[in-house]
Amino acid sequence: ESATAFGCLMSDMWLGEFDYISPEAFHSVFGKRYPTFSRRTQQDAQEFLICVLDELHQAFREVRAELRHRASAEASRGSGSGTSIITQLFEGQLSYGITCLKCKTITNRPESFTVLSLPIPSSRLCSLEDCLECFFQPDTLTRNNQIHCYWCGTNQDATVKATITRAPQIIIFHLKRFAWQDKHRRKLSTTVCYPFNNLDLSPYSSTFFYNNAVYSLCAVVNHTGDIDYGHYTAFCKHSTTKHWYSFDDVQVNKISDSAVQTDTAYLLFY
Repeated sequence: ESATAFGCLMSDMWLGEFDYISPEAFHSVFGKRYPTFSRRTQQDAQEFLICVLDELHQAFREVRAELRHRASAEASRGSGSGTSIITQLFEGQLSYGITCLKCKTITNRPESFTVLSLPIPSSRLCSLEDCLECFFQPDTLTRNNQIHCYWCGTNQDATVKATITRAPQIIIFHLKRFAWQDKHRRKLSTTVCYPFNNLDLSPYSSTFFYNNAVYSLCAVVNHTGDIDYGHYTAFCKHSTTKHWYSFDDVQVNKISDSAVQTDTAYLLFY
């Protein structure tokens, strides 16, 4: 089972008996559930992460439901049966406010997320805050993208704006480096400057639901290479010593804080 293999992997990592740990056992078990990731070809780290989180969520939810069932058949049908440690740590919620431009009626559509995919609004240099501003910028829906307004009874132009209504304990940002340009997909090599501390999400949050959403960087996944080939590495901050470490296959090295800021960042964990 993937969750058991993942648990063994975490145990081996934190025991500290080896210079490095190979995740081959977890990869083998996980690949049976998701054959796409069993091949030795390059896959997308963001897609892999989402599948891992979903797989662990399902496994932990089943265990929790079984424990609740043993305790009480009635309790097993409670509202909390759909949650797990994964949702408690990583799941947030957005609300998309849709405003009809004719009657000005506002409707809200909630949507859960575990990873926020952020557009990169520059080809050379920008900040993570620039990416967030771009993501949360109001968008106008016209022509084929019109909404059907219940109050008007017809399709109408509208604006839509996302707001964070529940911020997760750990928020993951995916920088959309692979983009379409002139009918060709290419990788953006934009340097995205991201803060190590005091990332404030309150400008993008509903004040009614959440205040003081301030985060610190704890890990980075890097991608070097191009569309069809490349190499993934990771930077992780030790939770106790606060030192940063680079994970590059069998090489695990302590690095300076300044080395954590890189133009190859692909996933950011806060």
